[in-house]
Amino acid sequence: MFIRTEEQSAHDNYKLLIGSVVPRPIAFVTSVNEEGIVNAAPFSFFNIVNNDPPMLMFSCGRLPNGEMKGTSRNIVSNKEFVVHIVDEANIEAINYTSINSPHGISEISLAGLTTIPGVAIQVPRVQECKIAMECKLVQHVDLGNSDMIIGEVLSFYIEDELYEGGRINVDKLQPVSRLAGATYSTIGLTFDLARPQYDSK
Repeated sequence: MFIRTEEQSAHDNYKLLIGSVVPRPIAFVTSVNEEGIVNAAPFSFFNIVNNDPPMLMFSCGRLPNGEMKGTSRNIVSNKEFVVHIVDEANIEAINYTSINSPHGISEISLAGLTTIPGVAIQVPRVQECKIAMECKLVQHVDLGNSDMIIGEVLSFYIEDELYEGGRINVDKLQPVSRLAGATYSTIGLTFDLARPQYDSK
């Protein structure tokens, strides 16, 4: 079939996007508001965008009235945030941080998670996450109904057991990714595939 995006609703396009672009890594982002309260939320519109300097991006939807959500507002205001990688051991607690908590109440405390002060930035990381990346804001892109945040990674926190010869052992990390709806995925079958080399002969 052939579907024109302009001929269906934004929600219908959303369902096709999240069902097609799978699996999607999940960024668990902490930021701090003007009152010093830690905001935390997961985002599955997330990926790497550069390696030198190292940069990440994630996209945060806006409220129905068009206002920025807390995460975007905090980052645009103080230019700092931490991105954590979601894994099998913390997915339930992190999913709980997506709750619509009242103003002034941190999702971290509601989910029973623990914060640890940042080193390169003022925003804390979450102890229960095996990988955390301290970031500074590089660019904020207003996409209309959402805000794209691009950040430069200033430092990595990596659990010692994951680090092997400068690489991450994904089997020990046990990352969780997002599919469509309320469905998630873990790492299943993996395989290696060498990049082909062109032979001019």
